[in-house]
Amino acid sequence: MLDPQTPERPYHHRSGGGYRNPPGSPQNRARLRDFLKFLLWDMRRAKLPPLPEGLTAAAPPDLAALAENELAWLGHACFAMRLGGKLVLTDPYLAKVAGPFGLGPRRFLPAAVEAQDLPQLDLIVISHNHYDHIDTAALKAYRWRGETPVICPLGVGALLRRLGFAEIYELDWWESRAFGDLAVTALPAVHFSGRGPFDRNRTLWASMALTSPARKVWFGGDSGYGACFREIGERAGPFDLALIGIGAYEPRVIMEPSHATPEEAITIARDIGARAAVGMHWGSIMLTPENPFEAPDRFRNAARDQQYGEANAWIMQVGEVRGF
Repeated sequence: MLDPQTPERPYHHRSGGGYRNPPGSPQNRARLRDFLKFLLWDMRRAKLPPLPEGLTAAAPPDLAALAENELAWLGHACFAMRLGGKLVLTDPYLAKVAGPFGLGPRRFLPAAVEAQDLPQLDLIVISHNHYDHIDTAALKAYRWRGETPVICPLGVGALLRRLGFAEIYELDWWESRAFGDLAVTALPAVHFSGRGPFDRNRTLWASMALTSPARKVWFGGDSGYGACFREIGERAGPFDLALIGIGAYEPRVIMEPSHATPEEAITIARDIGARAAVGMHWGSIMLTPENPFEAPDRFRNAARDQQYGEANAWIMQVGEVRGF
């Protein structure tokens, strides 16, 4: 959608530089007191419950051996999949801490694969520049930075170049890039960007469609719920599989414009026409004060209540490999 006041510029491009969410997105309602309560009270009081049994697979996945149309969850928003003959990794966060200089939320469940053990990938797909989606330590440890192309939203390439990646493709929403039989399209999302106090929304955020001759996968990155998903369904859907964030959603006054609830995640899956949906962005790190293990039950219950089908709402173990 174009900005009605400046038709030559897309709506999500701000006139002074930077980006904003698409029309029909929830508005920021939080005030300073809400953020102070969140940081100084809610997060300080939040306690990690005992880890449920069965969070992790019995053995780490062999990513190089993934078959076509197989998916491995490494934890949080990081997946490896083989699609169109290409081995793809999404949003590499594999470190213990999500933040600069060792500061920030700490992971309570290790990633399924250490960064130095990653095989050579055919493509890395990045949704935005937050620390729990771009892990600079992991990317520095990756041994094929000069050979592996990276797809990312506008403005994120500068960080990746500093990390030593040579082949970087920055996409605006609705732009695509083909890699043999695999096409990647950047699509809208409801979120924000920034890695410090002075760069908020200076780079773009996105969801991503990955399309092969046989399958279509939607990777949601981080997103709240908004009207853009019906447009994605109409213009880019349907999808065989959607990878959708279901965690880090409280308090709603702060998180509504950036993280969907498990119930909203099912609505997103229905809006975009996804036949099945994997719940991600939960169970590895406490970014917000809700119980980090309640999201899967809410996700499956919402699938039943919204007539999506409980069997179509997948909850994977960290390290699990599943065909789609």
